[in-house]
Amino acid sequence: MQWLARIPLPMIAPLAVLLALAPFRPEPHLWGKLKMLAAGSLTRPIDIFDLLLHGAPLLLLALVLLARWLGAGRGGAA
Repeated sequence: MQWLARIPLPMIAPLAVLLALAPFRPEPHLWGKLKMLAAGSLTRPIDIFDLLLHGAPLLLLALVLLARWLGAGRGGAA
């Protein structure tokens, strides 16, 4: 997980936020797809792809932050 800790936060954070919230109106795609997932109506392949496309950068950001937190906890340079 060391390669994750080396990803620069100023690069990944804006990308994650912008893709998670795009398009801004009328409703962010990620929010709409999560509502579809909760309702059980996320069945079309394009919707599943859209969920992955808009959610992957947030997942990567979470993994980067986790890798840095775990690295700092071990006394390693993060």
